[in-house]
Amino acid sequence: MVSAERSKQVQVLDSHTEGEPTRVVVEGGPDLGQGTLAERLQVFRDRYDGFRSGVTCEPRGSEVVVGALLCEPSNPECAAGVIFFNDVGYLGMCGHGTIGLVRSLEYLGRIKPGKHRIETPVGEVGVELKAGGRVSVSNVLSYRYRTAVPVEVPGLGTLTGDIAWAGNWFFLIGEHPFELTMERRAELIAATHAIRAALSASGITGADGALIDHIELFGKPEHAENSSRNFVLCPGASFDRSPCGTGTSAKMACLYADGKLAEGEVWRQEGFLGTHFSGSIEARGEAILPTIEGRAWITGKSVLVFEDDDPFVGGIEF
Repeated sequence: MVSAERSKQVQVLDSHTEGEPTRVVVEGGPDLGQGTLAERLQVFRDRYDGFRSGVTCEPRGSEVVVGALLCEPSNPECAAGVIFFNDVGYLGMCGHGTIGLVRSLEYLGRIKPGKHRIETPVGEVGVELKAGGRVSVSNVLSYRYRTAVPVEVPGLGTLTGDIAWAGNWFFLIGEHPFELTMERRAELIAATHAIRAALSASGITGADGALIDHIELFGKPEHAENSSRNFVLCPGASFDRSPCGTGTSAKMACLYADGKLAEGEVWRQEGFLGTHFSGSIEARGEAILPTIEGRAWITGKSVLVFEDDDPFVGGIEF
């Protein structure tokens, strides 16, 4: 049900980053208090989860939409604070969403081209708004946690992948039997779901038992100027239409750990739609500070209406 503490009307600004949508909540979001972004995320999860599902799920959204709740940052030097969420839960960091957020802040007149900082529940990230809708994002420190981890997947046999952190937990697989083409997307969705379930059933996790909720497959790019092509299963049932910002960061962390990517080199990650992110790294011991760059476009400005007697006021979760 709609909380008595939240507006029945919510102003949102929609965009897409290289094909993947972001919905920024501009006005009408819940009051999460004045704690850190991590503390406010917990309040969001505990008290206002119906707002999350109402904004991103059908009938107002879809399984593809990533929401971005604008918040006042704890650090006044940051341009904004943000909590990312989707149809099934919350994201620590979102690369495509940050690019969409920055373009949205520009559209709203809140920032101008140049360098800024954005506060997220997993730390601050640096961004730069450039000409032509281009945005670069310096992600959180990223690293490979485990390498060459085998997992037995029913119906698929044993697959081997790396586990990496880049603001979200990833299982990255380079050796697999799949073609990363649009015609095979149903098979890819089913396979990556099975892989994620097998990881959970086998007790394979990120650090401190963290759930691995992103599965990333790699293959040869369709465009020769790109470095590789990926397919990324996001939390829930959808796949990333963009090349996945945190997924690109996780990939570069693994490449760095293998000695295959050095500071100053550019990694061009092709996504499932053929668009790409450009990535580079700065070494931080065994970890990296990854930077990704891509483009975003504003697609709509609207007001979501939540009527009290609507049986799906909190969204439809499948």
